[in-house]
Amino acid sequence: MHYGIQLPIQSQSTLYAEPWEAAAGPDDLRALARAADRAGFAYIAACDHVAVPRRLASAMSTVWYDPVATLAHLAAATERVRLLSHVAVVGLRHPLITAKQYATVDHLSGGRLILGVGAGHVEEEFTALGVDFAHRGAVLDECVDALRAALGPEEFPEHHGKLYDFEGLGQLPRPAQERVPLWVGGSSPAAVRRAALKGDGWLPQGDPRDRLPQQIARIRQLREQAGREGPYTIGAIAEPLYIGAPSWHVGRRTLTGSPDELAESLRAYRAMGVDQLQVRFRARGRDELIDQMTAFGAEVAPHL
Repeated sequence: MHYGIQLPIQSQSTLYAEPWEAAAGPDDLRALARAADRAGFAYIAACDHVAVPRRLASAMSTVWYDPVATLAHLAAATERVRLLSHVAVVGLRHPLITAKQYATVDHLSGGRLILGVGAGHVEEEFTALGVDFAHRGAVLDECVDALRAALGPEEFPEHHGKLYDFEGLGQLPRPAQERVPLWVGGSSPAAVRRAALKGDGWLPQGDPRDRLPQQIARIRQLREQAGREGPYTIGAIAEPLYIGAPSWHVGRRTLTGSPDELAESLRAYRAMGVDQLQVRFRARGRDELIDQMTAFGAEVAPHL
């Protein structure tokens, strides 16, 4: 079971941001990306919001780094770790723009991109950019089809749909990967169906442990019924973690304990059929977070 991390600092929703992140910056972000690279993390991830309306700013904050710029920057600061958009709200942009941006990231990073996509949830964002919020699921469905073409091997990709129509338009450089993995995010019935039928993997959005087995079973059923074959990556997001005995209040939902104890708990995800686990650590600062990430890679991950 692989493990990855959505980096702090680059998005600072009050749901998960730690107080120290407000004063952190690019140096801290690079240091954490390098720590993930050294500790064997499969990927580092960045989120996507173009603009946050005032009514949501107190909860979501307005700190959302651009994922393309962030992942490209961190590609140059790392050597091995993959670069995941978790998730890009691709319906906010024309697929040719999205393809140009992410193909360039994949090219520059030597083929390390994983494109995670989702439908989005902030209506004002869609309205400001002239995109139909009410039908964002259908927009995303066609975006995925268009991106499959535009991120493929052809210099002149072709797509003919209801919303997007293009051919005879060349885009170089092409992605370094022959096929860029496309993971679909979301946990609604529509998102799960989209992930099963259109994605190479599924990125759940906060499903608790007791709900994951039925979601995974549904994805497998849908893929089997549709005759979908080939590699497929099931993801999960673990509870917050703290390795060791914390001397401060880390929250009631946080899993704490020895590396063996944490590994035993996390192995339950693999038993459900999870292929990659996104982990998050409680920490009071960059150094403590790097220590936690390093300990996870050295002492917990080998037991997964």
